[in-house]
Amino acid sequence: MSAASAILEVTDLVVSYGSVRALHGISLTVYPGELVSICGVNGSGKSTTLKTIAGILKPQSGQILFQGNDIAGKKPEQVHKRGIALVPEGREIFPSLTVAENLRIGAFGRHNAKRYNADLEDIFQLFPILKDRYNQAGGLLSGGEQQMLAIARALVAYPDLLMMDEPSLGLSPTMVELIFELIATLKARGITILLVEQNAERALQIADRAYLLSTGNVKFAGKPEDMQKTVDITSVYLGEGKGGEV
Repeated sequence: MSAASAILEVTDLVVSYGSVRALHGISLTVYPGELVSICGVNGSGKSTTLKTIAGILKPQSGQILFQGNDIAGKKPEQVHKRGIALVPEGREIFPSLTVAENLRIGAFGRHNAKRYNADLEDIFQLFPILKDRYNQAGGLLSGGEQQMLAIARALVAYPDLLMMDEPSLGLSPTMVELIFELIATLKARGITILLVEQNAERALQIADRAYLLSTGNVKFAGKPEDMQKTVDITSVYLGEGKGGEV
């Protein structure tokens, strides 16, 4: 793959929270149709990376090229309109609004209104439970159902890049399996995905490429099978990285 074909190119991205530097000039690339996983322990910079790409955080320096356009520092609504949707950590649905209203908000600014009802049916094929809960308040859904709603809310805008931040966090083992099956289905549909996931081994099973972050730096970039051969994933997540690999 050539660099010119990348849908997303992040170069030398530096981000700080006040005086604390969270990202120390990281670079990553995503190509159309790929599922790219970002791994690392809490505090390694994974969520910060997604939030900065989405426009929630402003970088100090660096470049974020999306479909050839620099979006670094753009407002979240501008980034969304360009075709990037974020499923945030913690879901962040609107609990007092119905499923229908949450989905409508997700489509704002990106969707062809004339096709909305037809496209909803496609969403309901992926998430039949949301059709059953369509007029129910989001806050009354189970944790797994809220995660499905958060993903559906991002998908209803038909993004060119879907970013997911810890989609399995806090879910039951059964629901975790359902979420990963769903992610695999989205990948099979050709949706480009940038995935941050605490369940690294599960994420690496479905990823095309992976990045390992540690204290705001990229420590590994490449094929998941190569990461599994060269990095002790269990030790990384227990804070026992060996041999300078993390």
